[in-house]
Amino acid sequence: MPNFEYKVVPAPKKGLKGKGIKGAEEKFANALATVMNELGAGGWEYQRSDTLPCEERSGLRGKTTTFHNVLVFRRRVAAKAETTAPKPVTPRPVKKASEQRAPQLDSAIARESGTAPAVGPATEATEVKDPRTVSDGQ
Repeated sequence: MPNFEYKVVPAPKKGLKGKGIKGAEEKFANALATVMNELGAGGWEYQRSDTLPCEERSGLRGKTTTFHNVLVFRRRVAAKAETTAPKPVTPRPVKKASEQRAPQLDSAIARESGTAPAVGPATEATEVKDPRTVSDGQ
């Protein structure tokens, strides 16, 4: 399904002078053609013109509704190949139960049971106390 991006620009309010153009209608048509040709050169395709309401402030606390004329353009957006194709998932190897525990956990368990010194390769020299006997300083 094609994707589009849209661009909305205000419609010209005044005509544009040009060579051999006379009258208000021809000047206004020239202004429209100029806007359409400039955007068309950039790949934008004219879709339609709309008159839309816009609520604006008037005075300190008042609001008034005005209407604005806009021109709607669109162009096709190139689909990115990497976003449409799913990325391959590489499975991670399953570790054995003995490899899943961290070495720090093994040394902490050994220290609690009294079978290992308090200093190990991945720990600092700290004394491990049983949490049931530690007081909160009270």
